[in-house]
Amino acid sequence: MTTTPNHSEASPSATNPRYLLGNEANRIFMASQTYGFLDFGRGFPTEQGGAGWLNDDGSIDPDQGIQTWITCRMTHVYAIGSLLGYPGASELVHRGVQALQGNLHDDEHGGWYPSVSWQGQPESGKSCYTHAFVVLAASSAMLAGDPDGQALLDQALEIFNRYFWDDEKGLAVDTWNSEFTRLDPYRGLNANMHSTEAFLAVADATGKEDYRERAGRIIDQVISWAENNQWRIPEHFNSDWQADLDYNQDNKADQFKPYGATPGHGIEWARLITQYALSRFDQDADRRRYIEAAEHLFARAVEDGWAADGAEGLVYTTDWQGRPVVHDRMHWTLAEALNTSSTLYAATGKATYADWYATFCSYVDHYLIDHQGGSWWHQLDANNHVIGTVWPGKSDLYHAFQSTLIPYNDPAVSIATAIKKACGQGQTDQAQAR
Repeated sequence: MTTTPNHSEASPSATNPRYLLGNEANRIFMASQTYGFLDFGRGFPTEQGGAGWLNDDGSIDPDQGIQTWITCRMTHVYAIGSLLGYPGASELVHRGVQALQGNLHDDEHGGWYPSVSWQGQPESGKSCYTHAFVVLAASSAMLAGDPDGQALLDQALEIFNRYFWDDEKGLAVDTWNSEFTRLDPYRGLNANMHSTEAFLAVADATGKEDYRERAGRIIDQVISWAENNQWRIPEHFNSDWQADLDYNQDNKADQFKPYGATPGHGIEWARLITQYALSRFDQDADRRRYIEAAEHLFARAVEDGWAADGAEGLVYTTDWQGRPVVHDRMHWTLAEALNTSSTLYAATGKATYADWYATFCSYVDHYLIDHQGGSWWHQLDANNHVIGTVWPGKSDLYHAFQSTLIPYNDPAVSIATAIKKACGQGQTDQAQAR
């Protein structure tokens, strides 16, 4: 069984206090990144409604259209910015909410388009991935006091519950046609991962514990699949939830559904599992199985992915024996590595996780942060040079922004609710009413 690698197995990290978890220098470094992100992305709203895909300089790339998931992510980010008192954030949140109630919403059939072209043509289909982010954005907008946040959340949950949540399986289905009349046979864990994140956020923001129970049902199955596959998580399934380990062999570097195992997802699941365990159970004995599973997922991911080809960084994907397939480094994997290493340190007290945090933080500072232009580079090659074959530009802020906050907030609580509490704003009226 995989065990957590000691830091001696990781690339050496500098002793610079800038990278040390809990050190005041690291707090200041992360805070500077937090507000730098908010400065960089504030031009995201398009005239048509919704968020544009950001270029390297923070301008909008019209060729990428108006992505609903990016609109949701940016709404979520600036909702947190509003809770932090960032000037103008509330107005940006409302621009996002208005788009989700407007041009990105399918008024005829319900739900949200995956995207709308620059000319206003909606993309066909209805995806769970998109709708999970609508739920997340709406819950954060509600917490931030947006006047339409609660209505958007109610609407998003109603659609998700009707079309995407399969209560019999305890998992979310993936993709419908535009009219919600034909369900694609593909089932995937990327959408379920973000559904888990959204469910935990809803439970924390509203007090509706049935959504935390849903998150736990998904997590139980993910742990079972991973444990039976040497802690490499199968990502792709058929309609009977039988794993398809050969899926996308001809498109190995897909943005959302790559072939093989994705170490970054193992890391991201490890944090969500730990968050669930800390929030769901009061006793260490009840938490232990989940936190041990999270440790195994983290250990497998860094063993397979970190410096696997001789250079620092996490490779994007591996095969089912742990050998690198796509060697590129994606920024989101390091953002999640910061989140998970700090969360596991908080949950276990094991120094190796703080050491890994320092290693990851040093890598981020040296390779991912654009110290001249702002934000983080989204994709590097095997030699840690900036490229844009999968993720051109700096599309949005979500992963990197959260990684500047999660390490310094309550690991049992979703980040928007944690920030609201940390800033002394207490629970929402909805949560208090329950």
